[in-house]
Amino acid sequence: MPIEIKMPALSPTMEEGKLAKWLVKEGDTVSSGDIMAEIETDKATMEFEAVDEGTIGKIMVAEGSEGVKVGTVIALLAGEDEDASAIAEGPGSQTRAEPAKPDPAEEKPADADQKGPKSSDAAPAATSAAAPTTPKSKDGRVIASPLAKRIAAEKGIDLDSVTGSGPNGRIVKADVESAAPGTAKLRAATPAAANDGADATAAKPALAEMAAETRALLDDRIPHSVDKLSSMRKTIARRLTQSMQEAPHIYLTVDIRLDKLMAMRSDINAALEKQGVKVSVNDMLVKALGLALIAVPECNVAFAGNELIRYERADVSVAVSIPGGLITPIVQDANGKSFSQIAKATKDLGARAKEGKLKPEEYQGGTASISNMGMMGIKHFTAVINPPQAAIIAVGAGEKRPWVMPDGSLGVATVMTVTGSFDHRAVDGADGARLMAAFKELVENPMGMVA
Repeated sequence: MPIEIKMPALSPTMEEGKLAKWLVKEGDTVSSGDIMAEIETDKATMEFEAVDEGTIGKIMVAEGSEGVKVGTVIALLAGEDEDASAIAEGPGSQTRAEPAKPDPAEEKPADADQKGPKSSDAAPAATSAAAPTTPKSKDGRVIASPLAKRIAAEKGIDLDSVTGSGPNGRIVKADVESAAPGTAKLRAATPAAANDGADATAAKPALAEMAAETRALLDDRIPHSVDKLSSMRKTIARRLTQSMQEAPHIYLTVDIRLDKLMAMRSDINAALEKQGVKVSVNDMLVKALGLALIAVPECNVAFAGNELIRYERADVSVAVSIPGGLITPIVQDANGKSFSQIAKATKDLGARAKEGKLKPEEYQGGTASISNMGMMGIKHFTAVINPPQAAIIAVGAGEKRPWVMPDGSLGVATVMTVTGSFDHRAVDGADGARLMAAFKELVENPMGMVA
């Protein structure tokens, strides 16, 4: 029997992936450790190594296939005593990516399952003269764009008498504009008909139907394009929706003076110039968060159902924007690293993140996160917690502001606004406030980070 090579789980959360590229072909001999393919996960493109020795008998999943489930047989390997050519000629064919499924809202008419000629079939003349069949959704509503419905109402046109020229027979603007006016029929006041009115208390259409109507409206009015979601964007959507739905967020905001930290940064960079290392403000904030998490261990936790995980080390996830999404590479032991070590780590992790070359352990895990949009001029924002973590801080831009000095006089200082988001299931508000106070103290008195 040939050896089945299956789609691997390249990370703990991976459920499916894209077989980006085959590096072998049918008939090639492989040994354990040989690179067979490149597989694209939701975060990176990774190499897939052979575990067994043999000859590639048949490739079951074609290069470029998306949405390949973990455990799917992607190739068959002939062993030492097997004929690879016999496997290649056997049953089965390459499995390609499934075509995009039609939107549930743009469903076929309720009677589409009944036997009869397809729309592309040539119909007899007598049939073409029959009254048109208007496509309808499951609840009996006529499938038409909002604009088409409004024009039909204004012209007194019965949509049941109109043949749609849009996708799946959808009635669009041009169809009702060419229809004869005054054909509207009086309808019984059924619940379905009532839902077509402007009653604010009427039941809302299904989400899928609303999405379809939005697309139909765009078709009528606005030039647009539709992009298929990447694996990364799907994962971001799923995880952030999960976070907002399951984790009760509490937000705590502080204003922090940056003058001493920026002065120290200038001194540090002058000293490191010959080494070619440059420390950023964000590097120093990563260390400040790491130290604050150790100082307030009640916030260095993760919520795990009936358990609370307490971390002894502060591994800070740093949000990095990459083409098509967001990734959070981890600065491990941020509390114990020097500023220069953090600067080297963030530079390396950021570069490899943008190239899609991070290993799963370099972006999965972490005990808390930091997201800095100050370099984009954003003054204040709140961040969504990265589950299963229980805390993330959102850093705004440093700017000159009026400030009350220690002696009570009014002056000008460089100040940034920082907001912490905490999972209230795991972190009490008072403990979150202590973390923000510890972070503020470290940033405003940065010598405490090197003492």
